[in-house]
Amino acid sequence: MTTIARSAGERRVLGGVDTHKDVHVAAVIDDLGRILDTAAFASTRDGYRRLLAWLGAFGELVAVGVEGCGSWGAGLSR
Repeated sequence: MTTIARSAGERRVLGGVDTHKDVHVAAVIDDLGRILDTAAFASTRDGYRRLLAWLGAFGELVAVGVEGCGSWGAGLSR
């Protein structure tokens, strides 16, 4: 079996966000399900921008799951 290595810029990643009133906690995993990192971000517009930039810094962002889209996660989901 041949495996083609990809650089970090070509890595496909998925994000997940646990939302709270003041802080959202995010995790990013690679396409093999390995946790690459976790971080917390303020529940503000600036915090949402930082969170998305942080996720994208790990590779090609394929999808993001956001908990509580109808409540604490509504702002981030928009």
